[in-house]
Amino acid sequence: MSATGDGAADERTSDSAVFDTGLQVERTALAWRRTALALVVVSLGAARLLPQQLGAGAVVLGVVGAVAGASVHVLATRRARRTTARLLAAGDLDHPASSAYLQALTAGTCVLLGLGAAALVLAHGLHRPS
Repeated sequence: MSATGDGAADERTSDSAVFDTGLQVERTALAWRRTALALVVVSLGAARLLPQQLGAGAVVLGVVGAVAGASVHVLATRRARRTTARLLAAGDLDHPASSAYLQALTAGTCVLLGLGAAALVLAHGLHRPS
């Protein structure tokens, strides 16, 4: 029981206490998983559809994107576990888990796939009959 006698401080740090009524950690983790799945699907689609235009570069693009998507999934899962552990330990998030590496990896993969798409558009534009 707290010094005020209301028991609020004890409930906040208890494992059975609801620390996140909106389930933000779970929703964020699911959003990152959807992003990772989208990266993998688009990357593998690029590897399947672009070899005629980009040659072996399409396969490299697809593999790099798929690996990046899988990495985003793993890193997002680790982040969600760390955040949940911090919430259970402290009852709040004074120092939230950083997701800068997730954002950088996702942005980098999107830029890479965008450059591949731009190469496809340029290749088609140059070889189109007049």
